[in-house]
Amino acid sequence: MTPPVLDIRDLGISFGGLKAVDQVSFSAERHRITTVIGPNGAGKSTLFNLISGAIKPQRGQVLIDGVDMTGAAPNRTKAAGLSRSFQITNLFFELTVAENLRLAAQVLEPAGRAFLPVRRSERAMAKTAQMLERFGLTHRRDEIAGNLSHGDQRRLEIAVCLASEPKILLLDEPTQGMSHGDTEDTAKLVRNLTEDVTVLLIEHDIGLVMDLSDHVVVMHQGRKLAEGPPKVVRADPAVQAAYFGHH
Repeated sequence: MTPPVLDIRDLGISFGGLKAVDQVSFSAERHRITTVIGPNGAGKSTLFNLISGAIKPQRGQVLIDGVDMTGAAPNRTKAAGLSRSFQITNLFFELTVAENLRLAAQVLEPAGRAFLPVRRSERAMAKTAQMLERFGLTHRRDEIAGNLSHGDQRRLEIAVCLASEPKILLLDEPTQGMSHGDTEDTAKLVRNLTEDVTVLLIEHDIGLVMDLSDHVVVMHQGRKLAEGPPKVVRADPAVQAAYFGHH
């Protein structure tokens, strides 16, 4: 059998006496959307930090395509095919839309071309044009990223993550602070991403989660409470009690 693109095994870390992530295990299947949900303080963002290499886990394993990447630095997880967005928009706000994308796509160029002029970065420039078209940003290519609306900045950030052609895309609350219309547009965008990439998502909008996800992982107080298809997870009494406040 082909291994899952991302396999999390008994992952854990404690801060003092607090078990922020406690023996969490799950897999993200290729070209599907797996969403991690849970109340505030459940450990979702810490889990993403452990997976991406921002924090080194104390226990457990992170495997990408069957290769152990536990505790690897973010540049190594990036090279292994993992790309990540953050809750707070993470762009070069003083650069243009196209420059943000071209910098992200530069990793596609062979190492021997690293010191050539930017105009010679043919693959990076082609990828930039492709991302501008795909994300509806062509008409804004020369705008300063800091001048974009919040919705367009979030869309650009996803485009930047995708520009390096990752296998796995970690999106941390991509619709946070968006209007209803921008949220719907972003949901369609994320759904279409699975043609190219596996998506691991943190999202607070439960209606969006149930509509968008192939598989849902529920965290509560650092532990995995439940996982499965959206309808099964939503009907779980333990999930209803911990997450939806039902008994």
